[in-house]
Amino acid sequence: MQLLEKIQNLPDAPGVYQYFDENGRLLYVGKAKSLKKRVRSYFRLNPLSPAPNLSPRIFKMISETKNLEYIVVNTENDALILENSLIKQLKPKYNILLRDDKTYPYIYVDMNEDFPRLRITRKVLKGKKIKYFGPLPSAAKDILDSIYELVPLVQKDSCIKGKKACLFHQLGKCLAPCEGKVDRNTYTKLLEEALGYIHDKKLLIQKLQERMERLATQLRFEEAAQIRDRIKRIQEIQTHSQIDLARLENLDIYAIATEGNKAAIVRMFMREGKVIASSSNIQRFDTQKGFDIDEAYKRVLLEFYTHETPLTSNKILVAHDFSERSFLQKHLSEKFGKKIQIIVPQRGEKARLIELALLNAKEILRKSETKESIEEQLKNLLGLGTTPYRIEIFDNSHLQGKAPVGAMVVYDSGKWDKKSYRHYNLAAKDEYAQMREMLTRRCESFAKNPPPDMWLIDGGETLRTLAEDIAASFGVHLDVVAIAKEKIDAKAHRAKGSAKDIVYTKNDVLELLPTDKRLHFLQRLRDEAHRFAIEFHRKQRAKEAKELELLKAKGIGPAKVKKLLNYFGTFERLKTASLDEIAALLSMQDAQNIKKIYN
Repeated sequence: MQLLEKIQNLPDAPGVYQYFDENGRLLYVGKAKSLKKRVRSYFRLNPLSPAPNLSPRIFKMISETKNLEYIVVNTENDALILENSLIKQLKPKYNILLRDDKTYPYIYVDMNEDFPRLRITRKVLKGKKIKYFGPLPSAAKDILDSIYELVPLVQKDSCIKGKKACLFHQLGKCLAPCEGKVDRNTYTKLLEEALGYIHDKKLLIQKLQERMERLATQLRFEEAAQIRDRIKRIQEIQTHSQIDLARLENLDIYAIATEGNKAAIVRMFMREGKVIASSSNIQRFDTQKGFDIDEAYKRVLLEFYTHETPLTSNKILVAHDFSERSFLQKHLSEKFGKKIQIIVPQRGEKARLIELALLNAKEILRKSETKESIEEQLKNLLGLGTTPYRIEIFDNSHLQGKAPVGAMVVYDSGKWDKKSYRHYNLAAKDEYAQMREMLTRRCESFAKNPPPDMWLIDGGETLRTLAEDIAASFGVHLDVVAIAKEKIDAKAHRAKGSAKDIVYTKNDVLELLPTDKRLHFLQRLRDEAHRFAIEFHRKQRAKEAKELELLKAKGIGPAKVKKLLNYFGTFERLKTASLDEIAALLSMQDAQNIKKIYN
């Protein structure tokens, strides 16, 4: 069916639409209250062409659109949820995909407990009398540790259950409510003091500075340095502001500023009239595709306000109006079961807060690099479809086919994203099948962890093509590059500054000069994946050696171990096997000995 015919036959119903180019690459995913009206607004039908009132970015997208698919749903809310999920999984070319921590930590206290203590959570917990404080983009643990050093609260969950005063009481860090040495009224006052430090970071920092100075005078310099570093981390989450609202309001504040190929996103969190924390990040984008600030606000809010997020403010301030603000306000209100307002303040104290957030966003952009980045150099060199600010690098490791493991490391805008590193225990025996297994498992996790801008594979064109095909089979088109080590006398040559590694792209094979900084960059990425894979492989081999020693001690020799592993595959599977399963392979006596080891 031709594109024009599809547009003319769209239903007047809520749903999600997808635009594709002539090569079948997904360009854009959008949601609509009426598919018919929304999609038609992009086009002039006679002759079929982009509508004249589109922004340059959307005009370019529609000019590339050659096919259309859609999914009908029951409500516009359902369409929004599906749209967000598809954008994360498929990473369309023209959608904004913001990358940030999925959840921020909160400090919370359960007031239903007799002697409540402060803890950290990243999700909503069961309980009607739970109070949340935050979000705290960083330093939540530093704040909590500081409070427990300053206020003698119950230090551990297990303390109150012990019914007997412990070491914390002897150290003066707990008043031993477990032995009835403090009543609830006195303890409540201690808790109020602790909560005061959460609200007033200046007071907390003052107390920490006093403690640091005491430690220094006692020549306990290492402990004093730890307090100094903690103070610095707590200070970093604060946006210094002279604006303290007279009303004890809770506000979440968002501002986005752009310059060149960068967007700075600032979040500020005001609680009881004071800014308690802030966070920011830079989003890089291709200038050819542009950056849709309208869609960016929508993505920022959808990413932050999930069902798992404790909602500690029902007023959200944004620096710019955006087209779906009213709908998003309604959507969030329904999601959390309370009225939520998304406000674009024009005057007064709230407008001054927005000005402060924008000022911080512009300062972040000013401090960022202005010269052409290594990522932009790679895009131009390798002919990539997008600038590879986020790269996932894959490698595997084994010893003569034994204990095969895979590793994925992640580079993101100038630094290693170590929280996103992943290990894979692999079942496949050859390198090709191992890479296929690892990449398939990675693709299966796209719904939770969206695809990057580029994959870098340790290998040649065969593995590069395999990776590209696997990603495409999941509906994702991303740049895939492979780097193969130079072979000298049939051995890989890794000498830095002289290795002539070969780089494979979709359209080219490159042999860069050994001194080329772009080659050094790719080698550094590959070597980090190799290091991570080898490190995991050594751990697995050490673990396997320990398992073999345990079995040997119970009379289970190498031949029997081989028989067990041929059947069960791994020691983990052997541990969970039943007595009868093991006995069917060996003997009942051997099976009983093995179960004694693992039980």
